[in-house]
Amino acid sequence: MIATLLFYAFAAVLLGSAVAVVTARNPVHSVLFLILGFFNAAGLFLLAGAEFLAMILVIVYVGAVAVLFLFVVMMLDVNFAELRSGFQHYAPVGLLVGGVLFVELVLVLAGWKLAPGVSQLKLAPIPANVTNTAALGKLIYTDYIFLFQAAGLVLLVAMIGAIVLTLREKQTSRHQSIAAQVARTPADTLEMVDAASGAGVTEFLRPKAPEPEPEHEHAGGHGHGHGGHH
Repeated sequence: MIATLLFYAFAAVLLGSAVAVVTARNPVHSVLFLILGFFNAAGLFLLAGAEFLAMILVIVYVGAVAVLFLFVVMMLDVNFAELRSGFQHYAPVGLLVGGVLFVELVLVLAGWKLAPGVSQLKLAPIPANVTNTAALGKLIYTDYIFLFQAAGLVLLVAMIGAIVLTLREKQTSRHQSIAAQVARTPADTLEMVDAASGAGVTEFLRPKAPEPEPEHEHAGGHGHGHGGHH
């Protein structure tokens, strides 16, 4: 009885948070609802006896993927007013794509069939010499190894895309020119200075003074200063 109540509670919160992920206006709130959905899905896994999947869902998806989504959304600095302004322009395309996905889901559900004898599998005893983690590892890395590698490749492409979107070149930032540093000679940066010292050293090298700023910048600055005094 308690397990049934917990199942319906986790399932209801999971469905509500999934709808909120799509309907929330603030993308930060969408990511937070996504994290809430992950936690409730982990609760459902625990009720089903898949404690390894529950821990992986919390540690990997909540602790890494969802937090990465949150940081990416916060770093993108998207202009949401400008983003919503083109909603009506792209609405027909969105409706077309949504209609195609709906038809595909209907076709999948219409052709869904249960394998014979699946109801008896629930009552089958768990092998004593095979743990949950070992069974999942054998299934993923033998039967579904190519799909698993494809999923990893998709996540890698998504991570590279997030880095490219958040990387912004600033005109004021300084860049290192290795070729200019290698081609530099001591005469370009050092100068010989005469100096009298008690140790008998009359000359030594010191770094050259920086070049003065152009005259027009100083003239413009003084002009603004005189105007301010007047």
